[in-house]
Amino acid sequence: MSRPSRAPASGGGPRDARLPPFRRLRIYAFDPSASLQLQTAVVNTATVTLRWEELEPGPVGEYIEVVDVDPSSGGFYEPVDLDDRTLLVQDGLPPSDGNPKFHQQMVFAVAMVTIRNFERALGRKILWAPKPWDWTTQNSVDRYVQRLRIYPHALREPNAYYSPVKVALLFGYFRASRSNPGRNLPGGTIFTCLSHDVVAHETAHAILDGMHRRFIEPSNVDALAFHEAFADIVALFQHFTLPEAVRQQIGQLRGDLGRNSLLSGLATQFGEAIGHYGALRDAIDEVDPETGLPDPTALDRTTEPHERGAILVAAVFDAFVSIYRSRVADLLRLATGSGERFPESDLHPDLLSRLTNEATKTAGHVLRMCIRALDYLPPVDMNFGDYLRALVTADTDLVADDVRGYRIALVEAFRRRGIYPKDCRSLSVDGLVWSRPDETIEIGWLAEEAFSYVADRRAIFDAIEQRCKGLKEWLWDHAELSHDSIRAMGLWLGKDAPKTVRRSRERQLPAFEVQSVRVANRTGPEGEQEQQVIIEITQERRGYRDPEDQKRIEEKGKIQGVRADFTFRGGATLVVDLRTREVRYCISKDIASNERLSEQRRFRFGAKGEALGATYFGVARRTEPFAFLHRML
Repeated sequence: MSRPSRAPASGGGPRDARLPPFRRLRIYAFDPSASLQLQTAVVNTATVTLRWEELEPGPVGEYIEVVDVDPSSGGFYEPVDLDDRTLLVQDGLPPSDGNPKFHQQMVFAVAMVTIRNFERALGRKILWAPKPWDWTTQNSVDRYVQRLRIYPHALREPNAYYSPVKVALLFGYFRASRSNPGRNLPGGTIFTCLSHDVVAHETAHAILDGMHRRFIEPSNVDALAFHEAFADIVALFQHFTLPEAVRQQIGQLRGDLGRNSLLSGLATQFGEAIGHYGALRDAIDEVDPETGLPDPTALDRTTEPHERGAILVAAVFDAFVSIYRSRVADLLRLATGSGERFPESDLHPDLLSRLTNEATKTAGHVLRMCIRALDYLPPVDMNFGDYLRALVTADTDLVADDVRGYRIALVEAFRRRGIYPKDCRSLSVDGLVWSRPDETIEIGWLAEEAFSYVADRRAIFDAIEQRCKGLKEWLWDHAELSHDSIRAMGLWLGKDAPKTVRRSRERQLPAFEVQSVRVANRTGPEGEQEQQVIIEITQERRGYRDPEDQKRIEEKGKIQGVRADFTFRGGATLVVDLRTREVRYCISKDIASNERLSEQRRFRFGAKGEALGATYFGVARRTEPFAFLHRML
């Protein structure tokens, strides 16, 4: 059977008018277990709309390559051809937990929806993490990774994870608990690739790693917890991109999204199958029955990344619920006479439609806020408080007038859970916005560099690589002349830098890395354009377990027989106005900060040589942190 005309593989050229503008594919809105209940079965089949692109069997497209190999059995499943006309006319295959071709369709569709949400929020195309630098060949091997590989049946265990080494998503399958299977067949097979939440969660890990390579390094207790929390936030709010499922759940909840439901739960089938008696995680946390408030001291006692991340997820979801309730207060007054009380009987269809519309719109706004904030984080050693400041700053930059109180709702929700940023004088919105640089940061390279629009992802990657090299050369050439600006970025490039800062053999000066120079084109609610350049620069310093060794080496330089025990990093994210070439924000972590150095030493080794950080620092755990973390569930 003939196939549609071929489209440009890169997606960068003009679209052929003869091709359809989009493709529709069926997925599970939640997971197969939701199809086993009469109430949710009718809405568990959702249809998502994807931008049209030519696909090879797999499916294989511009961003994604699905490879269906089962290493445990040595089997290889025939790839689905989504460009076959019989599948095109019926929106792909119908959901089925027994059809491997649908499994391939499911992971591809959900991953592409996740990518689309990121690109809309960030104002640029997504790039995957590059291949590691090859020191033996001095980067003669091409580092560009065009496609994220997805293996739907890679593991025979209750696990799914993103592999930074393979730049791939690996999904497992396993037998459900025989004693506590929930709605699953006791001992039945559970496929993690069929959970909307699990696929979205792992895809978010991959995208975040492509943006911030150093965030997988557990430099503090929040680092890996943030990776897990952010991936959960993306999966959670993508529930609300499926209007039929949202409508059914709002009807069941009578409008009150502050109650536990399929919308607030994550990976319900997975959680029940391993005996959790419910979702693997839930965005609604426990509250004090007397005050109705969460425990603000829980964060101080919680160190496990998933549990700690759940506190951040709960804060964001609580802010979402507060904003939603504010938006529907007028509707509730018309229905119940009170703007805070939800109806006690079934909702009128018109009211249900309006509540559904407000819920999906609010969730979309909050999801975009959470994603945009990634460009306003320091490139290393970030924490939950930094994320709150990034959320507030990114939204203030794009939406000047916060008439709906989104930013206030976020600050209040974070405060209730004891999440506070450091070095802030108050929790007011103005006080949380990242401050402008105290010193004028003059980077002449910015005025000289041209930032023309590029559509092709490979060309974008190459342009970023060239810009990183150009900026690095300029900074080295002007290190002494721009000492104040360099120090304002948390870097130290002069010869008087601390002796533990790594040096470049080529220049005999402190080494540093320009990790990224990326362009963002965002559109505000009134159509205003925000064009920015996001620059990330990092630097390394040798860290020693013994503070006395650190002090001696800072004074004398390298000492024979004493080797560094860890790598300490500093650097900055520069947010530059593309029109004026002015550095609007410099979000830094000082390489010379002995306070941060001591904190990281305590996290890694503790006072008696045993600390939380030691749990996450084996060789295998450094290279595959998510395989280790997700196996801990």
